Amino acid sequence: MQAASDRGRHPGGEVPDAQQEFRKLRGLPPGRERERLRGDLVGAWLPMAHRIASRFRDRGESMDDLRQVAAMGLVKAVDRYDPERGKAFETYAVPTITGELKRHFRDHTWDVHVPRRVQDLRNRVRVARRELTQREGGPQVPTCADIAASTGLSEKDVLLGMEALGSYSALSLDAQPAGAEGGVTLSERLGAWDSALDIAVDREAVKPGLRKLAERERLILYLRFFRDLPQRSIAERLGISQMHVSRLLSQSCERLRADALQEAA
Repeated sequence: MQAASDRGRHPGGEVPDAQQEFRKLRGLPPGRERERLRGDLVGAWLPMAHRIASRFRDRGESMDDLRQVAAMGLVKAVDRYDPERGKAFETYAVPTITGELKRHFRDHTWDVHVPRRVQDLRNRVRVARRELTQREGGPQVPTCADIAASTGLSEKDVLLGMEALGSYSALSLDAQPAGAEGGVTLSERLGAWDSALDIAVDREAVKPGLRKLAERERLILYLRFFRDLPQRSIAERLGISQMHVSRLLSQSCERLRADALQEAA
């Protein structure tokens, strides 16, 4: 096991003893001896996994979490590595661990889930914008066209990537917007639903049906719903019975409802 431990601390080239231990691991049946050897190999290569995890620091995740994800990638590499293919374990393990870390960021650290392609666009746009800003003589605020020329992307894809920049992390509703004064939070700035909007939509929906009604039916609807007159007062004004007014109101409303639903369909 000393050879494997040295290999884990000094990844400079595959040594025969480590290869032999991987071959032995493949040949062992499930059981205590196999689990012990598997654990020894994982422990020997764990420093390498931690070094790979350190490359992803300063991205909003704690190092403990990153090391745990890297260790999971290392376990997968140990379980899947085939020494008979002639490839050094490090050559196989590094992309496996790196891929596990990238999947972690893609699947678990976005506040708003976006497709993988959009995440890739976001990363390319973010890197290009930073490089253009830091370049001597470059624009202080790169435009969409500048980023497109730098990355080879279309301006449409650049805009998509820029929109995704705001999806990685979300602000709390208790947070204060930038430049806000007086302690006003985002939740206090959110609008509420206005029920008058529904009334406006309904009025527009019945206008075509109203034009189809006879003048008397339109007058009855106006007096009842806009002047708020009772049916008895309407009947006296038009010289008809209150029952007749009630029947005309029901018929007119039913026709208007049917016309509006037919128009919507």
